[in-house]
Amino acid sequence: MEPFGQQSLLNIIVNLVFLAVSWWAIQGLHIEKFIKSGKVVQARLLMILLTIALASLVSTFFMNYLSWSLQLQYLF
Repeated sequence: MEPFGQQSLLNIIVNLVFLAVSWWAIQGLHIEKFIKSGKVVQARLLMILLTIALASLVSTFFMNYLSWSLQLQYLF
């Protein structure tokens, strides 16, 4: 496999893992207290968007950290 293909596959896997972890973590919040009654669809959409945003931030941090740590070999 090409290095770009491997990196793309790793990015996809990392994004999916952090998407699942973010969804699991957000389930622990009581968002219902902040949502108006009868707005169930909007509350679910908000949870999905929060999950995607959080997963994107965490996976970007993780992939940047991995990339930087692999580039440390060129320092010496």
